[in-house]
Amino acid sequence: MIIPRYYEDLSVLHENTMPNRAYYIPTSKYMGNLIENREESDRIQMLNGIWKFRYYKSIYDLQDAFYEIGYSLKDFDQIPVPGIWQNEGYDTHQYTNVRYPFPIDPPYVPQENPCGAYICEFEYQKSENAPKAYLNFEGVDSCFYVWLNGVYVGYSQVSHATSEFDVTEIVNAGRNTLAVLVLKWCDGSYLEDQDKFRMSGIFRDVYLLKRPKEVLFDYFITTEPEENHAVVKIQAEFLNQSVPLRAVLLDEKGRTIAVGNMEEAVDSKGYSHVCRLWVEEAVLWNPEQPYLYTLIMEMPEECITDRVGIRRITIKNKVVYVNDKPIKFKGVNRHDSDPVTGFVVNTEQIKKDLRMMKQHNFNAIRSSHYPNAPYFYQLCDEYGFFVIDEADNESHGMQMQYLKDSSWENVSKCWNERIADNPEFIPATLDRIKLCVHRDKNRPSIVIWSMGNECAYGCTFEEALKWTKEFDPTRLTHYESAYYRSDKRRYDYSNIDIYSRMYPALEEIQDYLDNKPDKPFLLVEYCHAMGNGPGDLEDYFQYIYDNDILCGGFVWEWCDHAIYKGQAENGKAMYYYGGDHGEQIHDGNFCLDGLVYPNRKPHTGLLEYKNVYRPARIVKCEAKTGNFWLQNYMDFQNLEDIIDITYEVICDGKQVEQGSAVLTESIRPHAIGRIKLPVTIPAKGNCYLKLEYRQKQENLFLKKGEILGFDEWKLTNQDGRNQTVVALQKNRECKESEIHVTEDDAFLTVQGKKFHYQYDKRTGLWNQLQVSGNDIFTKPMEINIWRAPTDNDRKIKSEWIAAHYNQSIARAYKTEYQMTEQGVEIRNVMSVAAPTVQKILMIEGLWRINPRGDIQVRMIVKKDMEFPQLPRFGIRMFLQKDMKQVTYCGMGPMECYVDKCRAASHGIYQTSVEELHEDYIRPQENGSHIDCDYVVMEGQLQKLMAVSEKSFSFHASCYIQEELTKKQHNYELIPADCVELCLDYAQNGIGSNSCGPVLSDIYAFNEEAFLFELQLIMSEI
Repeated sequence: MIIPRYYEDLSVLHENTMPNRAYYIPTSKYMGNLIENREESDRIQMLNGIWKFRYYKSIYDLQDAFYEIGYSLKDFDQIPVPGIWQNEGYDTHQYTNVRYPFPIDPPYVPQENPCGAYICEFEYQKSENAPKAYLNFEGVDSCFYVWLNGVYVGYSQVSHATSEFDVTEIVNAGRNTLAVLVLKWCDGSYLEDQDKFRMSGIFRDVYLLKRPKEVLFDYFITTEPEENHAVVKIQAEFLNQSVPLRAVLLDEKGRTIAVGNMEEAVDSKGYSHVCRLWVEEAVLWNPEQPYLYTLIMEMPEECITDRVGIRRITIKNKVVYVNDKPIKFKGVNRHDSDPVTGFVVNTEQIKKDLRMMKQHNFNAIRSSHYPNAPYFYQLCDEYGFFVIDEADNESHGMQMQYLKDSSWENVSKCWNERIADNPEFIPATLDRIKLCVHRDKNRPSIVIWSMGNECAYGCTFEEALKWTKEFDPTRLTHYESAYYRSDKRRYDYSNIDIYSRMYPALEEIQDYLDNKPDKPFLLVEYCHAMGNGPGDLEDYFQYIYDNDILCGGFVWEWCDHAIYKGQAENGKAMYYYGGDHGEQIHDGNFCLDGLVYPNRKPHTGLLEYKNVYRPARIVKCEAKTGNFWLQNYMDFQNLEDIIDITYEVICDGKQVEQGSAVLTESIRPHAIGRIKLPVTIPAKGNCYLKLEYRQKQENLFLKKGEILGFDEWKLTNQDGRNQTVVALQKNRECKESEIHVTEDDAFLTVQGKKFHYQYDKRTGLWNQLQVSGNDIFTKPMEINIWRAPTDNDRKIKSEWIAAHYNQSIARAYKTEYQMTEQGVEIRNVMSVAAPTVQKILMIEGLWRINPRGDIQVRMIVKKDMEFPQLPRFGIRMFLQKDMKQVTYCGMGPMECYVDKCRAASHGIYQTSVEELHEDYIRPQENGSHIDCDYVVMEGQLQKLMAVSEKSFSFHASCYIQEELTKKQHNYELIPADCVELCLDYAQNGIGSNSCGPVLSDIYAFNEEAFLFELQLIMSEI
């Protein structure tokens, strides 16, 4: 083997790397902030580009010293750096969540450890004023060895951290050859078991820094805001010996407001010098007003520029405050992820995410589960986000060790024994938090340090937390996995500031609040946004804002993770998830759990989040007097400074009034204030007031007038029924006698002047509906209790299948009919049952058909409560393929369900069946609309209208639910030769039980008895 086995040696984490320091890009003189354009610095030489590359399936296959000068590269390919070697066709992608893809045997990894040999040739010009050369790697997975010009430089691991080497004595003026060997696995891989695709290679930037011999090496900026001023404190450490340093602070307009010089100081954190800058009338930084000062640190031969945000985060009486204001984290978890570039993300990709987050009312990000590229945090400073910066540490796979007692209680107690509470891993754990904190310590957006994710708890984290609090008492700490520990000793939690949990049920939160808590409560992950979801955002919002101790939460997660594989023949993008790459160990589509698709198209869950977390809400209404009260849900800004308000009155789906609202008083953060609206309420009709909150001023990410959210408030009047429905049903009354019924053993045939219907006495349902000689159906009507399981149904799905809901059919026991003045009445007794199990439902049915051909249905339904909650109940029809034009009066335009409907509002919407489909990567139930008064399906020759005074939901699709249930990818879906129309009494809620708590009882469809009523009106075009 050509290398030492550092990759399986816990005593060697790095060799020849420079001490940890803050991130910055030096220049010879002031050249601006250089955040998105750092390559313009005259002291940086980027080494990104096309490198020579050779992949080896095993480290044992690499026998030659490829790093030596003159080594033949004829068998080498080319690869982009930064890049992922799996994306270039080497090795295969693999997605796992918890499980290690190798045996649990720390510190050892598989003997057949894949590796990649990289070669970069570059020209270098030495500088008289900057003779030192430092080689930086900002991210390499998992570990790497470095040679320059055939000379060994060093070794490093920790994938998402910067490794810096002094190569001054090795680099040549002129031609140079840089060689890097990257291994797929190392002992650090046991601490990098994050829920993500496993990818390998040099995935972040590589560059050289040219610097003077004596130089500012590290600095730590802290701020101390007071009532009328602030102090900016700069602690500094020089390399070799100190040099004169002048610190200049500029405001946002570029005006100098403070100047100071470094002075010697003795500091417990190891900094030898300090400078204090006094800022009069300081403007404080917060996510709503991210004011940044520019700090210029000038030295004789170098300049370092940084940005400063003045802010303070504290806890008082178990409530989190920023700048003495109570705050709520409206957050989201974010991975570095792109369907084409993988872990490789540049500033434009990051900015797109940040802009979208701002546009959808987020104010916080957790960098799950590792430090992002350093410029990510600089952009968060600028755009305005609170950030939880998380160390690159997760040993989740230890949870999967084989135990005789596999109960969760025992597993959770044993989880910490091999790593988290093993003293041998203290150095590695400390190393990872120090790399994170030192690099990012100057970013005002970072308000919480996270020790890592899902490792359980023990001595390693006790030491990491102790060091973090001692080094940086200006920020808070959290570590959710402290919840998991053995019962063998008492643990120290004194250095954890915030109690955090993942996916707790509301009952668990209430238990915490009821038991005299000593820390704020943070939902570090909640509302699992997988597929059609999440369905519980509003419920958690109410809990967060009803309890001061709850400081907010971070939705899991921002984007679906998938690998783009080109376009299918039908034109759809092909996205691969776990198991699609031939990998044996994988976790399927559990990586598709984001608020946006891989290409950043919003899921409907993102639209739901946006309106749940709108900046204001109506909390009280006196519609008759025109007085409405709004609550401001911003933490720092008065409502009248940030939004304009427009309103409209919607009656029976139509706008009948509109205007602008006037704020009659200032509404401070979290306060309630009054607005005046001259609203006229119609005497009759289903009426709503809709308030839209619009952006008042243009900024980096929002245009003036852009909608930030809306309220919909039900208005009461004399008759709240939809008058279109009332008139329609009245006008359809008919006493003509031209209707005939014929009967045989299996069917009743009901015939009028323009219609011919066939009722099946065996099922109790309509077998055929024909108008003017044209069929409405392509196959018989069904009672429907199944839905294509959503990702959030993944747990209850097994109960539904065990109950055979997916195989259920209707059966009629008797049918009686009689002629009336209004037409024909058909009464039946029927059931819904499935093979191997007893009857699921009993139904007393009544069908009324008038001489126009209108059909009224009334079903009294009773459920056997031995069965689990129903996916849905309604009737399913298979309409002619051309009946694709849809008009409905209900909630839209996006899909909506009983617990996922805050992004939708009442109106009359016209669309097509294709547009109703939400194309989730793994097909599932989608596109339903609740609270409908009527829906019209229209084709070339006929149309069908479903109408009811009792609201219902509908789903229309060109894919039948069996197809959505069966297929694993959206590009595999085959449209049916019909339009599936489901008219539902109810559907089960959506929830977030793919990872979150079980569906709340208030949204579970578990009624023992209910009444379903609907009218069907068929006509020719």
